Amino acid sequence: MGRDGRDGRGGTSTAPDDGRDADATGPGARTRYPRFRLGDPRSAGAAAPPPSASARFPDAAPTVGRDAPRGGGAAQAPSHRPGAPAQTPTETTARLRPVPAAPEAETAAGTDVPTPRAAVPPSGPAAPRTPDPALSWSTPYEARPRVSFAEPEGYDGLARPRPLGGRPRPQAVAAAVCLVLGVGLLTGAVTGSWLAGDSGDDGARSAYTAAGDLWHSVPVDQLFPPTVQGKGAGPGGADRTWTRVAVAPDGDCAGAFDRLLAKVLDPVGCSRLLRATYTDATQSHVTTVGLLFTKADAAAMTALADRFEKQGLGRREDLMPLPYAAKDTVAEGFGAPQRASWTVSVLTDAPVVVYAVSGWADGRTVDEPEPAEEAIESGAASAPAQAGLGHEAQGLADRVERALRRHVGAPTEHPS
Repeated sequence: MGRDGRDGRGGTSTAPDDGRDADATGPGARTRYPRFRLGDPRSAGAAAPPPSASARFPDAAPTVGRDAPRGGGAAQAPSHRPGAPAQTPTETTARLRPVPAAPEAETAAGTDVPTPRAAVPPSGPAAPRTPDPALSWSTPYEARPRVSFAEPEGYDGLARPRPLGGRPRPQAVAAAVCLVLGVGLLTGAVTGSWLAGDSGDDGARSAYTAAGDLWHSVPVDQLFPPTVQGKGAGPGGADRTWTRVAVAPDGDCAGAFDRLLAKVLDPVGCSRLLRATYTDATQSHVTTVGLLFTKADAAAMTALADRFEKQGLGRREDLMPLPYAAKDTVAEGFGAPQRASWTVSVLTDAPVVVYAVSGWADGRTVDEPEPAEEAIESGAASAPAQAGLGHEAQGLADRVERALRRHVGAPTEHPS
């Protein structure tokens, strides 16, 4: 084909001359670009000058998105929500597509409570809406259900509900059984005591009677131990140790007391008198301890104890007991003038009077003896108190009394 549009046969070709060869559509065809000749109208636009800035960047809104014309057709008018202002040519950005609101999501005018679907009128969104009578406080009918309270419930140990205030049946049965057993045991104990003829008074009387016989049923070494430990018995809580130096033969009370003290003790009588004399670890002090077993009953002993307590007989100097001075011992010179401190205790649970009297072992006389109850007080300034003779008398009397009480009521296998 020639450049003038004619083929070799002298005819005229109807295909436009676009600058490509006739065999450009074949498998081995090459793409050939159009050729432009001077004076060709298609090459006129290539030499045109570039457009101005205002032409390249127009002030009109861009036509992008869904409002731009498609397929080379005319631009479509944008759709707007009813009542919204129309898009102006001066806006440089495209508006977002408006999403219409669902009628059921809108709220009723003048209230914060969502309007039910049935309350929205079928007309447009601008139509007036009326509140639901069921949501009003002045509604004539009761829209809320009635609530009634039942009896409260509690829970047992297995987390099972049970009414409060009620006792489960197993607990009630157990309480009744325990009550019956307790009453039965108490009744049985009272009945057994009545049948055996043994009561509390009889037991106390038996112990009291047994205590009156201890002077011949208990060995002397148990009533008057050879060594007595007095832990904390000295002044200021110091320890003391006493050693027995002599034991007087048991006998009656003849000549064992001054006349006035014997008269005070006469109402309870004298069954037996046991005495022993001790010395301290330094052999500076001597102390005589005595056990007077009386013939009185518990009532008489209680009366005598009350008299000593109320009248202060145990603190009277003219009622001091006499010491036991044994020959060839450190207590050989221990007589009535050497008495420095003393104590007297009347027991009520045993027919016994326990006493003790102390003095110096060198035989010095004492012009102003002091009862042990006063000599052991803090701040006592008398000579017996400063020497600790009050602690000697009180400490030994207390420990001999404890040894006696340990044997009260204890049966003896071989009574003498």
